[in-house]
Amino acid sequence: MPLSPLNPALAATFAPPVMEARRWLEGVSFPPERPLLNVSQAAPVDPPPEGLRRAIAEAALDNPAAHLYGPVLGMAELRAEIAAQWSVAYGGMISESQVAITQGCNQAFCAVMATLAGPGDEVLLPTPWYFNHKMWCDMASVRAVPLPTGAGLLPDPEEAAALITPRTKAIVLISPNNPGGAEYPAALVRAFHDLARARGLALIVDETYRDFDSRTGAPHDLFADPDWDEAFIHLYSFSKAYRLTGHRVGAIVASPARLAEVEKFLDTVAICPNQLGQIGALWGMRNLAQWVAGERAELLARRAALTEGFAALEGWHLHGCGAYFAWVDHPGRDASPDFARRLVREAGVLLLPGTMFMPEGTVQGDRGLRIAFANVDANGIAELIRRLATVTP
Repeated sequence: MPLSPLNPALAATFAPPVMEARRWLEGVSFPPERPLLNVSQAAPVDPPPEGLRRAIAEAALDNPAAHLYGPVLGMAELRAEIAAQWSVAYGGMISESQVAITQGCNQAFCAVMATLAGPGDEVLLPTPWYFNHKMWCDMASVRAVPLPTGAGLLPDPEEAAALITPRTKAIVLISPNNPGGAEYPAALVRAFHDLARARGLALIVDETYRDFDSRTGAPHDLFADPDWDEAFIHLYSFSKAYRLTGHRVGAIVASPARLAEVEKFLDTVAICPNQLGQIGALWGMRNLAQWVAGERAELLARRAALTEGFAALEGWHLHGCGAYFAWVDHPGRDASPDFARRLVREAGVLLLPGTMFMPEGTVQGDRGLRIAFANVDANGIAELIRRLATVTP
């Protein structure tokens, strides 16, 4: 007998965008004097600092428990460290019981969404949205409702309120934003929290890139509420701050009741988070504050260089820039997927078209491009601007 047909929910969503873009490189050669500039993915390319690597290596050699299953919700020491540091950083009270560790922040999002929404439910995602969030909603048969953004790629709580229906379960924000780079003002995050709470929804704030926010102090005050965990769910990743992408360590901060449901999801998907990755994350939290501050300063310098470069680039428009990302409108006549493929061939630049982050048929998607500039130093950014300037519309 033939195999059963594909799950229609999985078949209905799109292919992973970064993998799709990499296929555009097939058959294209890049001369030594003009190597490929890859600004398609937000992932550190260098290994973690030596001290962190040594901590992982020593654990692998000397700690037998590092190779065994651990607690489903993560190491108690790492959960407690997050609770303590976040309580200070955000001016609130967070306990270890309100923290769970996951296999990266994507899994954190999927686990939380599994506790909130099922087939036929809805969640609000500001556009341009993070494609993996949209993909998970598709695969879970949850409708991702696009929430348009305005100036600076900021969403409007009043527009969000008009989109809420009886099926709406959550509002999702990312700040600093992927793909747009926007840093959401604290007052805006608070307004979305108040809306979610008044309407009986969850507010999920993905703060994967919080370590590279250009602002000082807490990016919002939600944790200062004594009952913050009634409506607010915080997501975080250790991949960017400590270059632990391959070790897959993320976190959820939410109510203990929510995490009890999350535990069911995690136990069936991964059983427990990566033990060595958690050991590395804990060592990083305790030892790398100054190093992370240096990484932040470097990224802010690259952000300034990119902003300055686009200001002088005729026909291009920079809508948002921050943390790892910039969102720009291109000057070409082609829609962004075709223009992005042209950039590979004509300029040796790989980036992602706006259509990968937007509903089909939108002008914002057809004109937009995402640039992941974090892995390109000042010289590389200058070269990027030079190459873009040579491409004919």
